Amino acid sequence: MPGEFESSSENEALKEAIIERIRGEGGITFRDFMRMALYHPGLGYYCSSREKMGRSGDYLTSPEVSPIFGAMVGRQLREMWEALGSGPAVQVVEAGGASGVLCRDILRWARRTAPELFQALDYVVVETSQALADRQPAAESEGLLGKIRWDRELPCGVEGCILSNELLDAQPVHRVAVEGGRLWEVFVTWNGVRFAEELRAPSSPEIEEYFQRAGLSPGEGCRAEVNLEALSWMREAANALGRGFVMTFDYGYEAAELFAPWRRDGTLLCFYRHNPSNDPYARIGRQDMTAHVDFTAVRKAGEEAGLKTLGMVSQSEFLTNMGIAEAVSPPGEGEADPSAPRRAGLEEYYARRRALVELLDSSALGRIRVLIQSKGIGDVRLSGLSEGRC
Repeated sequence: MPGEFESSSENEALKEAIIERIRGEGGITFRDFMRMALYHPGLGYYCSSREKMGRSGDYLTSPEVSPIFGAMVGRQLREMWEALGSGPAVQVVEAGGASGVLCRDILRWARRTAPELFQALDYVVVETSQALADRQPAAESEGLLGKIRWDRELPCGVEGCILSNELLDAQPVHRVAVEGGRLWEVFVTWNGVRFAEELRAPSSPEIEEYFQRAGLSPGEGCRAEVNLEALSWMREAANALGRGFVMTFDYGYEAAELFAPWRRDGTLLCFYRHNPSNDPYARIGRQDMTAHVDFTAVRKAGEEAGLKTLGMVSQSEFLTNMGIAEAVSPPGEGEADPSAPRRAGLEEYYARRRALVELLDSSALGRIRVLIQSKGIGDVRLSGLSEGRC
């Protein structure tokens, strides 16, 4: 039940800051609660020094599984660079670069396998969380820091690719409910003992407009999430891109599936030490919160801002199309994976097999959607979106 948690597992200073704001405003939207819980300067989950990603953290993303993932993304980036004319300079801007693991693996792959691309690459990692930025020396031991720049916002006039991996599903969301045929918004209050929820009129006309544009709404008695910040980010990315691609990896669905009447409780989930929970009021500042992305709205936001949609596939399909099976070759048949040092033997073979299974699992990482959009480029065929090899 919400509110039932060990006080030792939460950030008491952050909890008090949230309570103080609730008292001052008479209740806050769930979106504001989530923003404070995740991004409050110095106190929020993403602003703390606590380990978050990886097997020793709270959740696992594809780059932490294996450098094979970075090699496959690198292959797609090489194809994009070729579509841009294989010029002497190309930018890859990774938004929400977190630990820098994906950046390291892409650059390591390019240095070994695509040296001309490596020389052309200007890799920019955009990270607004200083705590995460401070944990980004993953490329230091590889001698790659000279190829990387860190920034807190998207640069302008990007010629290349703006890349994000599980960024949009971590944006604060408005939570809504349909009761009595009317759309309501979830507000968070404090009853003196625990956090409580109240349904009130939507805090912004954008929330109702969101569903009007979609031509649908959650079913009677259902709850759902509205991620307005994801749409803002897509518009920002489209405006930042001069010529090239926007490649988005994230958990999500098309609107008709995301807001289907059988989805009674939305998609909001919390993660603490790899254990999922549906209680956002537990472990304040110590657990991650995420909600699935409405890819219909995200795609349209990009298109309205000048992007052309090239296609969307599952991560499992994307990695298969990029030739991930080549990374798992039995001992004695050569080593096709250029993303890691060349080591032969059963141990390496089975490690790669385990990574492949984890990355392609259609009930987990494999169901992530991969949306690719372009700007300033004519018709282009990308291997990640259809069967083929680059």
